[in-house]
Amino acid sequence: MNKDNPKISIVIPVLNEEGHIGHLISYIKENSTAENILEILVVDGGSVDNTVSIAKSTGAKVLLSEKGRAKQMNFGAKFARGNILYFLHADTFPPKHFDKHIIDTVSKSKAAGCFQMRFDSNNLLLRFFAWFSKYNHRLCRGGDQSLFITQGLFKKTHGFNEDYVVFEDNEFIGRLYQFTSFTIVPHHVKTSARKYRKTGIVKLQYHFGIIHLKNYLGAGPEKLYDYYKRKISA
Repeated sequence: MNKDNPKISIVIPVLNEEGHIGHLISYIKENSTAENILEILVVDGGSVDNTVSIAKSTGAKVLLSEKGRAKQMNFGAKFARGNILYFLHADTFPPKHFDKHIIDTVSKSKAAGCFQMRFDSNNLLLRFFAWFSKYNHRLCRGGDQSLFITQGLFKKTHGFNEDYVVFEDNEFIGRLYQFTSFTIVPHHVKTSARKYRKTGIVKLQYHFGIIHLKNYLGAGPEKLYDYYKRKISA
């Protein structure tokens, strides 16, 4: 792939996302330039609904992977042909012309970055939480903000740590801050607040904060996942 003519491979890890994936793929095509997007790779971790068939029918290439978002994203990156990887959650919608923003950023020798974030909710607390995404600090990062990275840097940093069942985005981005000048693009993705609506806004944010604290204090991936299972996914 000619680095003077960069192309983006979009990698979307999914598990039972039939309610979102078709809408997202159509949105991506309507809000980007086809010549910039080499491929949309939907990496399925074992869906038992219509996720795979919907993804195929809307024009994505589907890869079947072991379950686990870190494993799925690494698997997608392994088969991606673009020289820029763009990791996107199935319920996160990037800004219009996101492809141009990414390519323009990478052309300035910025090898990794993300967008600022908004939730699909006007709740004041959620707006407050999302407000911090404009700050370029690793504590303000998360997978819902999406992530773009050059193939070269992804390989150099060995990708996502597959020991992490949760916190995989944060762990990887934390390492990226040590390798490169991480960039926050001043445009917003819009992500679903469905987990907050299900668990409770204050409760979920509190538990996310505890997970960050446990990681800071040295807890490994097993302990983080154990806490997540007991407090969030139970």
